[in-house]
Amino acid sequence: MSLNRKLLFVILSLSAVASWGKTLKREANIGYLYPSGAQKGTTIIVTAGGQNLRGPSDVYVTGEGVHCSVIKYIRPKTNLNRDERAAVKKMLKKIRGQRFAELNTKNKVIEDYLMPKEESMDKDLKDPDVKIDEVKVPVHPLFYNIENKSLRELQHIEKIIFLPRTKKQQNRQLSECVLIEVTVDADAKPGMRQIRVRTRYGLSNPVNFQVGQFPEMLELEPNDRKNYFRAANAPKQAKTKPIKLPVTINGQILPGDIDKFRFYAKKGQQLVIEAHARSLRPYLADAVPGWFQATIALYDFKGREIAFADDYRFDPDPVLLYKIPKDGEYDLKIHDAIYRGREDFVYRVSIGEQPFITQIFPLGAKEGTKATASIKGWNLSGDNLKLNTRKREDIIKHTTVDKGELVSNWVAYTIDNLDECVEAKSNDSIKESQPIKLPIIINGQISKPGDVDVFKFQGQAGEKIAAEVNARKLNSPLDSILRLTDDAGNVLGFNDDYIDKDKYLHKDITGLVTHHADSYLLAELPEDGTYYLHIADVQNHGSDAHSYRLRVGQQEGDFALRAIPSSLSTRSGAVVSICIHVLRKDGFDGEIEVYIDDPTEGFELQGGRIPAGCDKIIMTLKSPYSKTDDQVVALKMQGRARINNKNIIHPVVAADDVMQAFLYRHLVPTKDLLFLAKKSRWKPVPFNILNKSPIQIPAGDKVKVRMKTSSWILNQKFYLELVDPPAGITLENVAVENKELVFWLKADKKIIKNNLSGNLIIDASTKKKPKKGQSQDEIKISYLGIIPAITFDVTQ
Repeated sequence: MSLNRKLLFVILSLSAVASWGKTLKREANIGYLYPSGAQKGTTIIVTAGGQNLRGPSDVYVTGEGVHCSVIKYIRPKTNLNRDERAAVKKMLKKIRGQRFAELNTKNKVIEDYLMPKEESMDKDLKDPDVKIDEVKVPVHPLFYNIENKSLRELQHIEKIIFLPRTKKQQNRQLSECVLIEVTVDADAKPGMRQIRVRTRYGLSNPVNFQVGQFPEMLELEPNDRKNYFRAANAPKQAKTKPIKLPVTINGQILPGDIDKFRFYAKKGQQLVIEAHARSLRPYLADAVPGWFQATIALYDFKGREIAFADDYRFDPDPVLLYKIPKDGEYDLKIHDAIYRGREDFVYRVSIGEQPFITQIFPLGAKEGTKATASIKGWNLSGDNLKLNTRKREDIIKHTTVDKGELVSNWVAYTIDNLDECVEAKSNDSIKESQPIKLPIIINGQISKPGDVDVFKFQGQAGEKIAAEVNARKLNSPLDSILRLTDDAGNVLGFNDDYIDKDKYLHKDITGLVTHHADSYLLAELPEDGTYYLHIADVQNHGSDAHSYRLRVGQQEGDFALRAIPSSLSTRSGAVVSICIHVLRKDGFDGEIEVYIDDPTEGFELQGGRIPAGCDKIIMTLKSPYSKTDDQVVALKMQGRARINNKNIIHPVVAADDVMQAFLYRHLVPTKDLLFLAKKSRWKPVPFNILNKSPIQIPAGDKVKVRMKTSSWILNQKFYLELVDPPAGITLENVAVENKELVFWLKADKKIIKNNLSGNLIIDASTKKKPKKGQSQDEIKISYLGIIPAITFDVTQ
């Protein structure tokens, strides 16, 4: 063992024993899928790269029409030493020779078979010090089914394995791989699915996988002809054939990589070149700006750049809409904006005449009504789109339009239960202001640069008025600004960008907005009279695409709930913690009750009360016990609150807390909250709190907590530890009394200034009593698990 590995082993060992009561928690994490999609009606092999993926046994897909199975696990890859490189080269040379032999005639040619200039593949094979036959070929995802690879595919493998450098930076978070077979039904609807892999450590995070509608291909390196030449032992090289349209290209951008593709197009074709990169992996924790910032450029047959995009409006994924001026060959180039790259810089680029919606109006409709929106775009079969206004859990809905068998891009809209109106086009000043009656939702457009829409309403002294813009959240390019004035022109409220965050955690509804351009204001009216609400674009931009939905009304109060993480795993019968974030709205500060919507599966929620004013709380979920079967359940939870004498119920939406560029975090919604309860031969140790809930802790005093547990472990030494308790709450004096486990919860009055409510999460561990001649230090501590959440109130 090398010195570095010995030091690493010592450090890890010390870290493992530093926390006496806990086991090392490993969570399966997928960093990327490659390819990240497939055409409907096809079967492909996908590489899932990430960390803690050992022991994969199953794959779970959210969404219909996609079926997956595990092929094999590939342990972390390291840089190849000289002998391993030689063994790989020998293998590639052998298979390459077989491909040459299969051509069967000297007149046959190989399309674009090139060899790298930087290194000869035969160099290490001639080194007398290299012992090729004694070294096994390393396991690598690219080597799967290598005996059936084409010459072009073998060339790609050589490029990736050996160039551009021999010493590649190792990324621990992407070091493990699982090969997955993915089959997409022929009638599967195009769009995103989410894939999770089950490993020995539990369920992984969900990762996006796109069902496409065009024939697909994988990019093959090298695809920059200037830096490569034909191999000496290869048959005559053929001229590169352009890619046939329509097509979806799957690729990976490695450090400094630029991918180029040539295709043939005819005059008059209205091509939509749509890239998916950030949409496949929304955030990167260790890269600025926090995602793969793809850029695409189009070149004509003379090599002149004729179109370029590094985004689509504010969306980082670029789209080119281009009408072909003449028949001929065109080149498409894609790379990262600042020439970064890594295995997880995965992209999909579709090129074809698919329908693409560039704008929709209105951006929503009233719940339960028959609603139609007008649309504009490319390759559309009509200019109208019916909106589904049935009540559903989605806060933001998405829809598409069809043209024959082709499906357009997804567009967003919302539904609400308020009355609606459309803004008048002649409301550009206070004098021409459009009268409205509150509460109402206004569908409008900042239709030209410098346009301002003004609305007037009657208000009473003391009324609290909330005004909210939905535009950027619905993919409108509008960067709104709101201003509330009285009849004399005095400004009572103003907002440009509304940011809802807790320190570095952004809590917008979508989880994907990083420029919080939608405006929101809440203001109290000073007197009875006429008031004016002004909306404009802060950059003085405007067009038919600059649409908005403006909600104006008296302060009502509302909320939304997010549950993280979206994948939970534990032994059956055990308890696991889950964090609930509250997104409060319009000043609502009340209590919320969370409950499982369909508890028939046997799952139990503990600590379901969210106290007034609380924005984040930890609860616990207990799974039913089974020693024969695993259970994977998509849990449905609801939150209920009393607001203005009405029962308001909203779904608890599963989400993941992900980091953007070293600092900012976002709650990104996922499709399902999946709970894996793994079968277990032994029931977990039960912990049942006997005190009445919530437990009342007097400020400056303490209270005894009684707990029932298995009698056979009461003769052991117990350790109970509060997990991230609120300041001022401590746990002490753990003991056994009358066959019950007891401890005291104490509230420090000097620290807790106001009433405090919430949940307490406790880790439980135990140590057997020593045998004769054995010391306590010789006995291993056993981690028992989490005690069900204890709901408490501190009383003054």
